[in-house]
Order: sequence, then C-alpha cells, then structure tokens
Amino acid sequence: MNQNNNAVALDLPIPEIAELPDDVRKYFEICQEKLGMIPNVLTAYSQNLKQLDGFSRLYNELMMGEGELSKLEREMVAVVVSAENKCFYCLVAHGAAVRVLSGDPTLGEHLVMNYRTATLDKRQRAMLDYASLLTRSPATVGEEQVHALRGAGFSDSGIWDLGNVIGFYNMSNRVAITSDMRPNPEYHSKAR
Repeated sequence: MNQNNNAVALDLPIPEIAELPDDVRKYFEICQEKLGMIPNVLTAYSQNLKQLDGFSRLYNELMMGEGELSKLEREMVAVVVSAENKCFYCLVAHGAAVRVLSGDPTLGEHLVMNYRTATLDKRQRAMLDYASLLTRSPATVGEEQVHALRGAGFSDSGIWDLGNVIGFYNMSNRVAITSDMRPNPEYHSKAR
C-alpha cells in the first residue's frame, strides 16, 4: 500500500504506511479494504497522530454514531456545507457518498451545484437550509430556525447532532482548503 504524498500542497512530513504504529496501519488497511483507498484526508492527518486520532474519532461518531440523522442526511449536510465553503476535496468525496447512499447520481451533483433546486422532502429542505445559513451567516441563526427544524420533525437532540455535523465540516473544509487537499481519484467515478 503506497500513500499519496501529493495529497496536499503543503510540505508535510507524511510518513509511509510502514512507519505508522500498528493501530494506525490497521485502520488504514480497513479503509483500503472497505473503500478501495485511504482517503487523502487521513493521509494528511497521519503526519500528526494525535490529530489523526481526534479527527477520526470525531468523524466516526458524527457520521456513523447513533442518532436520528441518517447516514445519507449526514452526507447531504457535508455536501451543502462544502458547497458554501467551495471545498473541492469535500465536495468530491461527500458528493460521491451521496450518490452511493441515495442510489441517485443526480442528487449528489445537484447538492454540489445548488441544493435549493433539488427535489427534497420537507425535512431535508429544512436541514439543508439550516446547514447553509449556519455556514454562511452563523450570527443570524436563532429561535426561528430552530422552530423550523422542529416543524420539519427534528428533536432537540437531532438539532444538536445537526449542529455538530455542520460545525465539523466547516472545520474540516478550512483544513482541506488551507492544505489544498486533493480528493482521491476513486471518488470521481463512484456511482456514476
């Protein structure tokens, strides 16, 4: 397994797979087996093992943990936040996940370009409107937006989880943009 040391434009001391601790190597092997690749975001984070651990734990909990948001909904939020931030890495990676999870290759592209014109149900529309607003203009978010989410069927716990997913992708978009992170080529052809 070779790592793509050109995953980011910054000159980071990215170790080779063989140089990584056993637990990290095992994690990367699982990624390779399940995804057919090691996502470049993990490759980039491997240069700081504490940050890799924190990033991976938070990602896994937010994106795959228990909660009322489906995996598809979480990925849809990732795409809309990334579209607002114009994060190439996350648009490609999470757009691919939306295509795979939804079985609809058009939905992923629609969310990348302009979610407002996509065919969405009331819950999805409210969720993505909130993700967009909290990303673009967080100081304007208030009780009115929380009421809209409740009216679309979200519990307060669901709203908490939604806020965490939105916040996570705003953070990770900024890291990806800072490093000029490139999506793995495999993402481009998924579910097309």
